Amino acid sequence: MMVVGKGMSNMKFGVRTPSLKKSISARTTGRAKRPIKRALIPGYGRKGRGWITNPRKAAYNKIYRKTTVSFWYLFK
Repeated sequence: MMVVGKGMSNMKFGVRTPSLKKSISARTTGRAKRPIKRALIPGYGRKGRGWITNPRKAAYNKIYRKTTVSFWYLFK
């Protein structure tokens, strides 16, 4: 994996490092919070919402998703 730049522009290329802790957290915590946030915050969870709330982070995430691949993808 290669890292380029400083600050938020540390962009990774290649295989993402697997994390069991983050994987479990994503499957449990988010499942409980998502319906509550969706009921209270208008527009929450809609496609393109990130470009409105935080365009810099949305741009980073778009590039990150295209330049990295999951560790588990290698076994498919």
